[in-house]
Amino acid sequence: MSARPESDPTVLRAAIRDTGVTRWAIARAILAGTMALGSAVGLAAVSAWLIAKAAQMPSPADVALAATVVRFFGISRGVFRYVERLASHDAALRGVVTLRERAYDRLARSGARTVLGLRRGDIVARMGADLDAIGDAVVRAVIPVGVAVTVSAIAVAIAGALIPLAGLALGVALILAGVVPAVLTARSARIAAVAGTRARAEVTAAALSAMDGAAEHRVWGTLDEADAALAGADRDAEHAHELAARPAAWAAGAQALFQGLAVIALVALGVLAVRSGDLDGPSAAVVALLPLAAFEAMGAVPAAVQQYFRSAAAARRLAELTAEDAPEPAAPARMTGASSLVLDGLSVAWPGAEPTRPVTATVDAGAVLAVVGRSGVGKTTLLTTLAGALPPAAGTATLGGTEVSPALTGTTIAMTAEDAHVFGTTVLENLRVARGDVTEDEAWVALALVGLDAWVRGLPAGIHTELGPGGRTVSGGERRRLLLARTSLVPAPVLLIDEPAEHLDDSGASALRAMVSRMTAEGRTVVLVTHDLSLLDLADAVVSLDD
Repeated sequence: MSARPESDPTVLRAAIRDTGVTRWAIARAILAGTMALGSAVGLAAVSAWLIAKAAQMPSPADVALAATVVRFFGISRGVFRYVERLASHDAALRGVVTLRERAYDRLARSGARTVLGLRRGDIVARMGADLDAIGDAVVRAVIPVGVAVTVSAIAVAIAGALIPLAGLALGVALILAGVVPAVLTARSARIAAVAGTRARAEVTAAALSAMDGAAEHRVWGTLDEADAALAGADRDAEHAHELAARPAAWAAGAQALFQGLAVIALVALGVLAVRSGDLDGPSAAVVALLPLAAFEAMGAVPAAVQQYFRSAAAARRLAELTAEDAPEPAAPARMTGASSLVLDGLSVAWPGAEPTRPVTATVDAGAVLAVVGRSGVGKTTLLTTLAGALPPAAGTATLGGTEVSPALTGTTIAMTAEDAHVFGTTVLENLRVARGDVTEDEAWVALALVGLDAWVRGLPAGIHTELGPGGRTVSGGERRRLLLARTSLVPAPVLLIDEPAEHLDDSGASALRAMVSRMTAEGRTVVLVTHDLSLLDLADAVVSLDD
């Protein structure tokens, strides 16, 4: 993956293209926004003319016509503002839905190394808030800038038609009000955006970690550490918010300065035009009040610049997760023949951690390897390495003479984690996580294999009963058996299973033995990580990570 800055515009443009939002949809929203703020410009112009004209005792017909136009602009401003909200949010929300579908599709087809290297909370932040931030780029950056440009052009055209020099002065002031704040605050806005995106992700990660591990924190007495981590992440988020507020303050001050200069300049030009007889008083009042309405559109530009940097940082983080900026490797043919899994002096570790002791073992196809060791020694890390999601710290792991790599993950090698997720959907759809084309008959066979069929038949809707999010509506043993049933349906010839006996009673342990025997009979290789030493009689080979 090539190195790119956090605010690389090409990544954001690619993400916006992925939303499927068409130029016509953006143009509709810009048109509606232009009509809304254009009505504000028209309202200011006609109101100024009416007030000034009224002092000259005009005919009732002139006053009635102007008053009607004022009411028209007043009503149309609200109407077009509503239409602009509908158009822009419809485009953005549809786009985020499309982007989310494509991101999940890429994530499902990509290797697991990047995903397994991230905390759950960071994945949630990237697939949630970061996706929304890309949609916000359309609503809060692209469309406001487009509206600001068109409305400013209208205001300059009106002022220029009455006093050419006034049009020039207003145009220069509007350009300076748009460009100078952006230039002055671009670097700060970039830093604030990147820091804010990371800080929000850190808050999500810390919060999920504290909630998911609440029981463990209570047991080990680490609640204070978890609270401190969350509080620190929240402080970082607040600091990032303050960083974002500083450029906004500078931008607001600069815009107020240029707006004031524009008003002074146009009032002066209007007075000179009246004195020279080139313009009447009501028309000069129109010129004088135009900047007040024109700068309303330009006021959205600093916020749009900040949103651009936020969305660009979010797009970069999403690209890193889905590897959308790297060419997708060609998927190799799945290894279906008998292949031996060979560990040769294999030592594993996450970046920055102490490597495990080297282990060596050879497991033939259809055999079982058991991995044992004390808690925290690196057993799950070893499975993650065998899955191809983490490079070895030392030594090698080969399958049929081919080094284990991410290309084999999910096709030749499949892993069931100890905390594998149970989704808030039906029992059948939870089993289809293993293979999307699982039939009901195949699902019942898998449930019977792990002794869960009677329990499922007793549910209100049987196999179509919806389970609560995260499997919280089922017991620990039922959840574990459901995950084992899902594992039995995975078509990969090599299965890595982390702590399969957790929460199982004697009948559950018997079901686990039956499932493993069924897999080995089919010629599939099984690697078990377990604390339950009673399962070692299933293993053809055992490796220990203890010293």
